[in-house]
Amino acid sequence: MRRIALIFLLCLAIVLASCSGNKEKNQIPEQPNILFIAVDDLRPELGCYGESVIQSPNIDQLAAEGTRFDRSYCNIPVCGASRASLMTGLRPARNRFLSYFTRADVDAPGVLTLPKHFRDNGYYTISNGKIFHHDDDAVDGWDEIWHPQSGSASWRDYAIPENIIQDTMGTRRGPPLERTELPDNAYKDGKTAEKVIGDLRKLKGSGKPFFLAAGFLKPHLPFNAPEKYWKLYDGEVKLPYNNYMPENAPRESMHTFGELRGYGDIPAEGPVSDEMALDLIQGYYACVSYTDAQIGKVLDALEELELEQSTIVILWGDHGWNLREHGLWCKHCNYETSLHTPMILKVPGSKQVASTTQIVEFVDIYPTLCELAGLSLPEHLEGASFKDLLFDGDAVSDGVAVCQWFKGVTTIRENHFYTEWIDDNDQMFTRMLYDHSADPDENVNISEHPGNAAIIEELSEEMRRNRAGDYFKEALPTSY
Repeated sequence: MRRIALIFLLCLAIVLASCSGNKEKNQIPEQPNILFIAVDDLRPELGCYGESVIQSPNIDQLAAEGTRFDRSYCNIPVCGASRASLMTGLRPARNRFLSYFTRADVDAPGVLTLPKHFRDNGYYTISNGKIFHHDDDAVDGWDEIWHPQSGSASWRDYAIPENIIQDTMGTRRGPPLERTELPDNAYKDGKTAEKVIGDLRKLKGSGKPFFLAAGFLKPHLPFNAPEKYWKLYDGEVKLPYNNYMPENAPRESMHTFGELRGYGDIPAEGPVSDEMALDLIQGYYACVSYTDAQIGKVLDALEELELEQSTIVILWGDHGWNLREHGLWCKHCNYETSLHTPMILKVPGSKQVASTTQIVEFVDIYPTLCELAGLSLPEHLEGASFKDLLFDGDAVSDGVAVCQWFKGVTTIRENHFYTEWIDDNDQMFTRMLYDHSADPDENVNISEHPGNAAIIEELSEEMRRNRAGDYFKEALPTSY
């Protein structure tokens, strides 16, 4: 009997030790550091998202170590407004967060931004590169702000003298792409990676937790990258098959991609030639691989400095980008190609779910990082934390994302992608509906098909419930 009791106690001790070990393994550090990586114009066209042509080994490795979000959506497909929305945790509205000119401190004065909340709770905060769209927006959230400089006359960051001259003259912008034999740090993103690595070395011994933001410009236009990244895709690029306006789509869903037309060698109107389209797509891919390499340098430094086990890493693209799908380029529309974004989140000291197909949106990032760091949730937040999705494969989100491009408001739920264009009296004047289970590339608008009235009514009501609470207000109060 005593022998049986001893065996029982030994087994119990093993079980308890195992449980204790698992608990320790899943223990998020107190006051974890935050490495906040933002990438401009990044589509979820990466190796970790199943794209075999794209070479993105460093982002893929981060995804393998954290949680990949397969259905994450920006709330508005333009950099200034998307970033202001994410950094304030507020949705875009009819008169708030509308364009790349957007400033968070103008459209949402007095609102506590994400970095300011961390700074107020003892974090040392640094902004490197493009985090907010404007260099001097919401500056009270940062202890330090740094932006890379180059020899180019503007943010377009050319390195070839002829292109710099064209950019300087102002009468004709430079080309939409640049292929050079220069090192990575000849361009701004290479300089940003070096600055972030230097910050990690400095912050390691500071005795304070940090919120370190790294904003990478590429693959934003112009597609400038060193030759070694271009060579990866020589002979590998294909044009999308659906270079046409979706059947029955409203004209409001289309645009003339003025952002691209501002560059040399792009026609002032009409389609881009097949030859130029192939060059642009290759340039986009090259820039993705270039930025991936810079991100890899930062993540390697994080590991070498032994900060990996105390640092949460989040990587997100501020919105999608069109590569001639539906004949469109750039963003600025309510299609999946502009609204679907990559997002990866890695939490130290935890066993994470590898990926999730639950729908999340960018206003959810602010409350999630707060919850992971043990910070309170400000009352103004309009998103919801998706922390549980990181650790529980059975967890669910609210299952809805609401996105906006001026008068077009899109609600995304399950396989449905529904957009209404609404007037100042909140009346719909045109719409489109796509069922991704049957039409994942959104080639046929089925909003007027018989039998869809019930789902459209449901989605329309859901959109109005979930959009910004002050959707029609001119401005926010000066404080919350």
